[in-house]
Amino acid sequence: MLIECIPNVSEGRRPHVVAAMADAIRRVAGVRLLDHSSDASHNRSVFTLVGDAAGVEQAVLALFERAVADIDLRTHRGEHPRLGAVDVVPFVPIEGVTMADCVALAKKAGAAIAERFHIPVYLYEEASADPARKNLEDIRRGEFEGLAKKMTAAGWAPDFGPSAPHPSAGASVVGARMPLIAYNINLATDRIDVAKKIAAAIRQSSGGFRYVKAAGFKLEDRGVVQVSMNLTNFEKTPIFRVFEAVKREAARYGVSILESEIVGLIPSAALAGAAEFYLQLEGFKPDQVLENKLRTGN
Repeated sequence: MLIECIPNVSEGRRPHVVAAMADAIRRVAGVRLLDHSSDASHNRSVFTLVGDAAGVEQAVLALFERAVADIDLRTHRGEHPRLGAVDVVPFVPIEGVTMADCVALAKKAGAAIAERFHIPVYLYEEASADPARKNLEDIRRGEFEGLAKKMTAAGWAPDFGPSAPHPSAGASVVGARMPLIAYNINLATDRIDVAKKIAAAIRQSSGGFRYVKAAGFKLEDRGVVQVSMNLTNFEKTPIFRVFEAVKREAARYGVSILESEIVGLIPSAALAGAAEFYLQLEGFKPDQVLENKLRTGN
């Protein structure tokens, strides 16, 4: 049994706080912390860990213990929208488990988080039975600052926990989903209007690519803007297609791409697809990748 979990935490500017959270995960037996990365402009960190259901749940609770102690959203500022100190916790089936297993884990972990830390928990994606609360952006709309008012509105009681936000940790969103790619493209301009227009052009919710969620942000410390994306199905909407679309849209405004970045981990098939496209490889097969051939032994 192998489940991936990718908690997003509202802290990216204090390395010692991020390190303490990473150490808390590493101390859980049977769980591997594969990656963690921080972004100061977003003031956010992303952890990627894998293990069985019991181990992953314990690691998430250990992460919450440190985050609740060290993060206060009343003083937190960053470009990325956020609802909680531990903002979102998705569980992803990798090997020997089903989506139903991850849904069950999301519900179990969500209940444990609410009980132990007195934090309201919302379920999302496959773990939510409410169509209005499946999309993360719908749950997070209004952010921490608008959370208390939102929780009094009809339909916005949490799935677990108190009916009011935790004073410093807000609320958390816990769910189950398929793998996604967190992908950002930085533009060689400081024009936030360009980044927002491009994001609107490519995201599914405003008529762009299916399986693309996108928003425009300004990276104040670098003097540039970013189109920040989640690609929820790289097979049906490949990463290279999104890159080319952003490049074309940026050119309309006389802007070029500065660079792109992957946050966390990415399936090798997504990179192989990009290589096949840009190198115009004819009849390329996955077993032509040396590491894939060595792994299969065929």
